[in-house]
Amino acid sequence: MRGPHNIFRLIRTGATFERTGAMRQVLEAMDAPASLRVAARVLGWPFAWLGIRGDPAQPPVTRALTALGPAYIKFGQILSTRPDVVGTELAEQLRVLQDKLPAFDTDIAKETVATELGQPVGAIFSEFSDPVAAASIAQVHRAKLADTGEAVAVKVLRPKIEQAFQRDIDAFYFAARVIEILSPGSRRLRPMDVIEHFEGVVMGELDLRLETASASEFATNTATDERFRVPDVKWALSSRRVMTLEWVEGLPLGDVDAVRAAGHDTTRLGEKVLTTFLSHALRDGYFHADMHQGNLKVAADGTLVALDFGIMGRIDAYTRRVYAEILIGFIRRDYHRVAEVHFEAGYVPPDRDVDEFARALRAVGEPIFGMDASRISMARLLAYLFEVTERFGMETRTELILLQRTMVVVEGVARSLDPHINIWNVARPVVEGYIAENIGPKALIRDLVSTARVVARFGPRLPKLAEAALVAQADRQERENSPSRWPSAALLGAVGLLAFLIGLLA
Repeated sequence: MRGPHNIFRLIRTGATFERTGAMRQVLEAMDAPASLRVAARVLGWPFAWLGIRGDPAQPPVTRALTALGPAYIKFGQILSTRPDVVGTELAEQLRVLQDKLPAFDTDIAKETVATELGQPVGAIFSEFSDPVAAASIAQVHRAKLADTGEAVAVKVLRPKIEQAFQRDIDAFYFAARVIEILSPGSRRLRPMDVIEHFEGVVMGELDLRLETASASEFATNTATDERFRVPDVKWALSSRRVMTLEWVEGLPLGDVDAVRAAGHDTTRLGEKVLTTFLSHALRDGYFHADMHQGNLKVAADGTLVALDFGIMGRIDAYTRRVYAEILIGFIRRDYHRVAEVHFEAGYVPPDRDVDEFARALRAVGEPIFGMDASRISMARLLAYLFEVTERFGMETRTELILLQRTMVVVEGVARSLDPHINIWNVARPVVEGYIAENIGPKALIRDLVSTARVVARFGPRLPKLAEAALVAQADRQERENSPSRWPSAALLGAVGLLAFLIGLLA
């Protein structure tokens, strides 16, 4: 049943891109192969009359995505995190894609709140305003709690938004399969994984309980951070389609003139934005992945306030160490060490030449460091880095791409507050502090203690696990009639080593 619908959606998408002039820009930005270009024009040009005109005042790609609706707008925003897929220039255009849509009726929002929370709105809130912000997935109302008078922000999902998104996501999967068939080279960029990532992000945003949990976890992690704040979560007034947070007064960070007029030190604020992001990413492995000006406020006392927790990033401890070593290697201009880290982490195939890779990295870094501080750009560095890693066969890593993209956004926010900020000088103390704690002798001792605890906990089970593995291997070898003693010897050696460690612990 979905086949005809998906084909029609694909045709209408191509027609809209053709009609708005976006098709050529997208194909060139992605350096699409001839087969994909022909298919795109076939889907676009003959059916251009089916396309949506959109707002002629907008740039072509922004105009096309906005015309196609909420799912396409959100997809464009997600693609802005993947410059490896769409190219740096197009990613930068998509980053400023606005998902402001007309608000839906306040009475409908109140009905949703009453249904979700099980009480009439008047019993919960003494005041409930018209929408103060409306986006593609939800809109926000300012309200006051009836019992305490506290001001809160109430986020409410759009009616039937889940069904609308699911229809378009099905069409996106269909399009990704078509792209993989027409352009086998695109499989390195894993189009299906890109759609899967998009679906995961959107499904998270369509269940406001998950965003509420993200806000709560982020608030816990950052509770002791100086001059940084996450609004308090009101769990009792939150559900799948409604989220209630503390209302925090402050100036939008994007209104730089108002921020300066209020007496805030914009240089300090720019540094705070950058160091806060790096600290959260490296220290906690959990960071706000949509830290643009619209999601940041500055309170009267200079505290930075984060908003909107629909897109959060998470990286494990090992990846954080790798990322820190890559960053500090560039900061110290130690390109050979940066190359070694890529090989040690398995990011670059082992059959490539580490010295050649280091030389290519030097060609990336040195021009950047030769610039004036106001022209040093993380975006430019990452653009060059993507080119180099692709040439050396590095596979796309979604978690690092999101982290790097957020770094570019944060750089833009910091530079809007202070055009002369030196990104490297601000980042260096944070990265070096993390490395001192996590990649030095202290970290080694901590890792050994952690490993010893694991061995002590699971040590008694090792003989049975080893016996089961050896029996399974013997059975397999007997079936295949190709005996081999090496795996058994290696396994027995590992068990012996672990037994020795357990003996030491005892």
